[in-house]
Amino acid sequence: MMEKAVLEFASGTLLLKQKTEESLSEALSPFFIRDTRVGRAWRAAASDYAPILRTAHEHGIELEDQARAYETLDLTIHSPYPPMEHQKQAMERWRAARARGTVVMPTGSGKTYFAVRCIAAVNRSALVVAPTIDLMVQWANVLEKFFQTKIGMLGGGSKEILPLTVSTYDSAVLMMEFIGNRFGLIVFDECHHLPGQINRMAASMCIAPYRLGLTATPEREDDGEEVMEKLIGPVVFRAYIDELEGKVLAPYLTRRIRVELSPEETAEYTAARKTYTNFIRRHQIDFSDPDGWSRFIAMSARMPGGREAFTAYLKQRQIARCGRAKLELVWKLIRQHRGERILVFTADNDAAYQMGEAFCMPVLTHKTKAGERRDFLERFRSGEYPVLFTSKVLNEGVDVPEASVGIVVSGSGSIREHVQRLGRILRAKEGKQAVLYELVSEGTSEMRVSDRRRQNRAYEQRRMRFFHETARHEGDGSC
Repeated sequence: MMEKAVLEFASGTLLLKQKTEESLSEALSPFFIRDTRVGRAWRAAASDYAPILRTAHEHGIELEDQARAYETLDLTIHSPYPPMEHQKQAMERWRAARARGTVVMPTGSGKTYFAVRCIAAVNRSALVVAPTIDLMVQWANVLEKFFQTKIGMLGGGSKEILPLTVSTYDSAVLMMEFIGNRFGLIVFDECHHLPGQINRMAASMCIAPYRLGLTATPEREDDGEEVMEKLIGPVVFRAYIDELEGKVLAPYLTRRIRVELSPEETAEYTAARKTYTNFIRRHQIDFSDPDGWSRFIAMSARMPGGREAFTAYLKQRQIARCGRAKLELVWKLIRQHRGERILVFTADNDAAYQMGEAFCMPVLTHKTKAGERRDFLERFRSGEYPVLFTSKVLNEGVDVPEASVGIVVSGSGSIREHVQRLGRILRAKEGKQAVLYELVSEGTSEMRVSDRRRQNRAYEQRRMRFFHETARHEGDGSC
């Protein structure tokens, strides 16, 4: 009787070893390439483990599976509460897709508890991968609470692997060649981070047959959505902010306020803008081209007038993003919403620190140390700090249900970023009315940027409110 071919896990890949010189089955050939370095063996991506076994079963091909090293568990959710209707629908569709796929839910709609129920339903060793150490710790606390068992952690100095483990993306990439066969389910939180050239290795080097991606904003401008579908599975369920508003999420309004520059700022902006645009036209730099920005940087470094053009670019951007009228309006809105928790978002650290210093209020950026960040957030939750200024570090992944007011002083044209900032203030709370203000400098490139990032149904016209008056500069903006 012919011996079975053996399927093994080897350094983040799969090896199919055959005892004879027979060629690979035609049904399995799409998954494998011949690896002459290891004798009569064929190599495949670890992420193809489930499709390989399924194909072998469908074609009556006998394989000896020595790749699997994950366990069947006996998980019980302690202190469970009933799933909400959208969570039930998501579970049904995920399971119907062989427990492989991405679920898109807005921030605050229960993605974490949904994942807990998925882990219990699969009942296999599970790895949750999160983008930051803060989120990793947050996940470990949630899993320990619901499953009443010790949770392993990979990242932030921890390196303990248990049947239920949480990791950062960075640590998962580093360790997956050694542990990629030890989990039957892998959960990618904020899975829009996965398609990065390095991060995607965390998925491709893992055999987990069951896969779940969680995100509020799956859209990417590259081929990232195709990568997510290949490594996790298709989007199997999607809930929108406006569908859950007033039921699962807090009711909200968005208000875009056009801010006039002072005469002095207008003159400075116009002059700087002219220097910058003249340079890019002279050298035919097209920013719609993916290489446009790199070309501008290169030209600025070596062409006559390049340094002046780059300085002018920074100057006009700084004026548009954080002019004096914006500072005055931020202070006005903070006073108007006295007693509420307010998050103020900027596009860059310099603007956040400038306003934090002007208003004598705390600032959170990627430079803030972990201990200080936790302290700031605890004081924010308690109300001791009613306002936090931040650049991008609070765009995602921070649980701040008390926040009800967001002020976007400046930002990129990214739809994802804008939706994430709205999500920071939507966690439901009794009697809560969330408001997101967007401050846009009139007559600058910010108007086009604002239009781009608002291309999402969460900002449709019916809930948008414009201030009829235009905010104007009236003083020096100091506190």
